[in-house]
Amino acid sequence: MPKNTANMNATNNDARNYWNLRWQNAQTGWDMGQASPPLTAYVQQYKNKNAKVLIPGCGSAYEAQFMAQRGFTDITLLDIAPAAVDKLRTDFRNISAVNLVCEDFFEHKGRYDLILEQTFFCAIPVSRRAEYAQKAASLLGTRGRLSGLLFNRDFGQPHPPFGGSLQEYRRWFEPYFEIKTMEECYNSIAPRAGSELFIELIKKG
Repeated sequence: MPKNTANMNATNNDARNYWNLRWQNAQTGWDMGQASPPLTAYVQQYKNKNAKVLIPGCGSAYEAQFMAQRGFTDITLLDIAPAAVDKLRTDFRNISAVNLVCEDFFEHKGRYDLILEQTFFCAIPVSRRAEYAQKAASLLGTRGRLSGLLFNRDFGQPHPPFGGSLQEYRRWFEPYFEIKTMEECYNSIAPRAGSELFIELIKKG
C-alpha cells in the first residue's frame, strides 16, 4: 500500500495520486469482478431507463455495463484516478450510453436523477461525510435518489475502506434526504454478508 495513506485526501492532488497508484499497481482489492448483486437487483426494478445516472468513484463500473445492457441510456462514470478512467475508455469504447469523467466528486457539476453508491463513500475520509451528503443532494434533481451500499461495520484502520453504522449514516444524510430504505442487505456477496446496508434515499424539497 502506498505510504501516507492516512493523509491521502489532504488535497485533491494527493487523492488523485493515491488512487491512481492503487490502479497502476493493481491494488484493487475492492474489485469484485462483477456487478454487485444488490445493485443489479435494484436497477432491474428501476423503471426510468432514460434517467440521468451518476456512479461516483466508479472503478471498473460493472454496474454500468449491466445497466447499459438493459437499456439505460444516460450513465456518467466518475473517477478521480486517470488510470481507472483510461481502462474504462477501453472497456466502454462501444457503449454510447456511458459518459466518462476523470474528476474529483466534490468538484463535479451536473444534475442527475439517480446516484449509485458502491465502495465510494467508504473510500473518502470520515471527516468529509457530511460534505458528501450535501454534495450528493446538490447533484440530484427534485426527488432524486441516492441508492446503493454502505458498510455496516468498523474496520478499525487509518486507511480505506472506512466503515460506520446506521446511526452515524442517519445523522449525516437526514438533513438532506428522506430515508426510504436503510437496512441490512440480504443479498450481499458472500465475503460481505452481514456487513452491508442497502440505502435508498430521496432528496428533500
